[in-house]
Amino acid sequence: MPHTHCFTLPNGLRCAFQYKKSTVAHMAVAIKAGSRDELEHQQGLAHFIEHNLFKGTEKRKAYHVLSRLDDVGGELNAYTSKEETIIHASFLKTDFRRAADLLADVVFKSNFPVKELEKEKEVIKDEIHSYLDSPGDRIFDDYEDFIFAGDALGRNILGTPKSVDGLTREDIFEFQGRTYTAERITLSIVGPFGQQRVEQMAQEFFAQHQLNNNTWESHFEAPNKPQRRVEEVAQFQDHYIIGWRTPGIHHPQRRALLLLNNVLGGPGMNNRLGLNIREKHGIAYNIESFLNLYSDIGLLGIYLGCDPSQTERAAVLAAKEVKKLQEQRLGTLQLSKAKNQFIGQMALAEENGLNACIGAGRALLYFDKINSFEYVAAQMQGITAEDLMEAAQDFLSPDQGYELIYKKAE
Repeated sequence: MPHTHCFTLPNGLRCAFQYKKSTVAHMAVAIKAGSRDELEHQQGLAHFIEHNLFKGTEKRKAYHVLSRLDDVGGELNAYTSKEETIIHASFLKTDFRRAADLLADVVFKSNFPVKELEKEKEVIKDEIHSYLDSPGDRIFDDYEDFIFAGDALGRNILGTPKSVDGLTREDIFEFQGRTYTAERITLSIVGPFGQQRVEQMAQEFFAQHQLNNNTWESHFEAPNKPQRRVEEVAQFQDHYIIGWRTPGIHHPQRRALLLLNNVLGGPGMNNRLGLNIREKHGIAYNIESFLNLYSDIGLLGIYLGCDPSQTERAAVLAAKEVKKLQEQRLGTLQLSKAKNQFIGQMALAEENGLNACIGAGRALLYFDKINSFEYVAAQMQGITAEDLMEAAQDFLSPDQGYELIYKKAE
């Protein structure tokens, strides 16, 4: 995999560049500003800002922002998570200057016209209602609010219709003042450029913006109270999640947790939950495990959707798979296959230029360095069967599980 060159601009903005021979290039700005950084009355604000970054800048109206890359077949987009806002562009290599100019303008010079803000509130409320219409999606958001109850980390990224209605232009500038700071922003570029040209482009368009020093940090504060909650919902299926709190991305056992999750119910069709519950017993068309690692905490969960008559049986079978991981070491061949599968999946993801670009920006944001693919693969190869079993024992204890069930309404 290509080497990543890192450098810092005079204003403190950290940058990463990876050479990739291609007709297409990618650029991403990663900002450590997500829904967990919102004040109590600002729920949904980080996502609201992300939508409105494209509604006009000091020198461009909304139409010109949206057309600038689209006119040459490129793409400009963004997303918000619990801890970050990512704004990214993909474009022909000949449009590098156009993309850099636009991305810097959108991130640092958006002026948030009041008329546009009010229009976008209606769009976001429609987005919220579309989630409410989809219990299979909604349960994941509700589950985080359940397992992290009492902390801003659990709150829905979209906010509520009421909270969105209450957001103001002043809230936007207050939030950006706290979170769009030098230590919390990175720039990442992937493309067929020379290193000198990349540094010159970053200097020209991104170094001119004065960035404040960081004074804001969010800290997780919510008591651990494992419990079971059942809600009746008008739907055809039951939806079920059981999960556990885990450490966050800086914990030494994070890689063991990643591999453990992959074995249990990861994207491969040969994961244990899929082979046992879906293939062997023919229940739960949708079944998976998922691992969300945040800065200071995480969660590993199991989700399944199935016929109401099979929910209890499926939950018991899922619990048996977790117990096996706690009590039975993976054999040498099983462990080798699990590692090779994970490393292969990682390589395929890295092959996508935009994924690699965003991944490098996020790595710089959280770790202040970017490990090579070879380094991470070697770390994964170093995981032992005992490491996996220990992680399962440490974090997936039956009495520490949080269960949320959407039961089909009678």
